[in-house]
Amino acid sequence: MDPCPFIRLTIGNLALKSPQAAKSSSSVVHPSSSTGFCKIKLKNFPPQTAAIPYIPLETIHFPEIQTLAATFHLSTSDISRLASRSIFASKPCLKISIYTGRAGAACGVHSGRPLAKVSVPLDLVAAQGKQCVVFHNGWISVGKGAGKESSSSPSAQFHLNVKAEPDPRFVFQFDGEPECSPQVVQIQGSIRQPVFTCKFSCRNTGGDRTMRSRSLPAETSVPRSWLNSFGSERERPGKERKGWSITVHDLSGSPVAMASIVTPFVASPGSDRVSRSNPGSWLILRPGDGTWKPWGRLEAWRERGGATDGLGYRFELIPDGSSGAGIVLTESSISSHRGGKFSIELGSSPTASGSVSRSRRRSGGSSSSGGTSPASSPRGGSGDYGYGLWLGSGYKGFVMSASVEGEGKCSKPCVEVSVQHVSCMEDAAAYVALSAAIDLSMDACRLFNQRMRKELCSESLG
Repeated sequence: MDPCPFIRLTIGNLALKSPQAAKSSSSVVHPSSSTGFCKIKLKNFPPQTAAIPYIPLETIHFPEIQTLAATFHLSTSDISRLASRSIFASKPCLKISIYTGRAGAACGVHSGRPLAKVSVPLDLVAAQGKQCVVFHNGWISVGKGAGKESSSSPSAQFHLNVKAEPDPRFVFQFDGEPECSPQVVQIQGSIRQPVFTCKFSCRNTGGDRTMRSRSLPAETSVPRSWLNSFGSERERPGKERKGWSITVHDLSGSPVAMASIVTPFVASPGSDRVSRSNPGSWLILRPGDGTWKPWGRLEAWRERGGATDGLGYRFELIPDGSSGAGIVLTESSISSHRGGKFSIELGSSPTASGSVSRSRRRSGGSSSSGGTSPASSPRGGSGDYGYGLWLGSGYKGFVMSASVEGEGKCSKPCVEVSVQHVSCMEDAAAYVALSAAIDLSMDACRLFNQRMRKELCSESLG
């Protein structure tokens, strides 16, 4: 398998030295001590917001601590679009708007006060094929008095590091919706090569009899011991969705990964929605020693939103296939209407190595270290969540992403997996199975007063 070239553009080591903040500044560079924030914009990409810590005015050298504020992932086509020149287009720039005060908004108005705007030119074409290109690393004078040597009042100074590194990935796409048992192709430039096939199954409550002809082979059924360890086989009359599974096969027909619902998606009492307090869950399995072994666990529920709801999710890795608590790698939500991306990206700060949070226990209790969250978590967080998992193997940064369409839309998930996390076909297949599970969760968390498409219905489904 040949990977596709990608570039990972990172913005980090943010800090602000401001005369106005001298009285309230802290000597510790940590987002929790921040009273400033910034909006980071790159053309054609959604803007990102990051906290800016204040540090003492007398600081000359930036502390050795490394922090990651924002990341942009660029494919070859993204770089071409950014680099396209016309009489109306300028050289690609990273634009950063700096604000003092706390990030937040009331009635659509941001609470922070604008301080300055910074632009960092980017030569992304020249960065292709190179190990690392640093576009900026150091202090910039910002605000009133910036660039004026005769100014009586010292200007504020903003520190940042902007660099680009190669981040090659394997790219896969489902040729159809996961519930329709499609092929999965690998994409490399204009070449689309079949690499996997999928088989979707929907069992009824009376046993393992499938409702469609594309049932799983008998030898690939999931051992009941795993179902008991990781999920619930509760039988509830009424509103629930269960019995779904999808198996990924290589081109020889051998099963190489599987995703199966182990905790039914059940409507909360008096409602038509799957709640966060009682999510449904999938087990992602890989073959080993003649049987299936658990690799990861995906929980999903329906988030209440403003104009539209969202699909909430949490994914945890199960170390060594054990039946104990896993390590949460990502927790976030996707718009049920617009869709979005499911992604796993581990922060690069070593400060997280001692604070990897364990997953919520099967009873649904709170996390044992509730102060730490994934970078994309609705609760916010440091962005270091889960980093300690890879500390021994040196893994960090981007792991994978998968596109997810909104409700009622035809979904053919596109899956990107970092090459450092794929050493064999079975590794790639596990991420493909996970992508199918998150895509099918959009249907599993659909309101129970809405009809399901026939491919997902069995005698027990509402």
